[in-house]
Amino acid sequence: MAFVEKEFEVVNKLGLHARPAGKLVEAASRFAADIWLIRNGEEVDAKSILDVLTLACTQGTVIRVRAAGEDAEAAIGAIGELIGGKFGEE
Repeated sequence: MAFVEKEFEVVNKLGLHARPAGKLVEAASRFAADIWLIRNGEEVDAKSILDVLTLACTQGTVIRVRAAGEDAEAAIGAIGELIGGKFGEE
């Protein structure tokens, strides 16, 4: 199975704390694709709130989003929009 990957910088002021992590998990869960977040070699399931929170991403952190499945491109696009839009925060 082929992977789609893209890197994104966490730009919101408070980083990937509980509220934006929840939004990310909610967005990832809408897709059938398997989706992972990778930071400093640590790879976690993007559909698990506890896994996402363990990455402890602060403002300026670069994370790689990897997806596999028929809607992988759409999943990466949706997650990228969420991250780029600061999860609706500052």
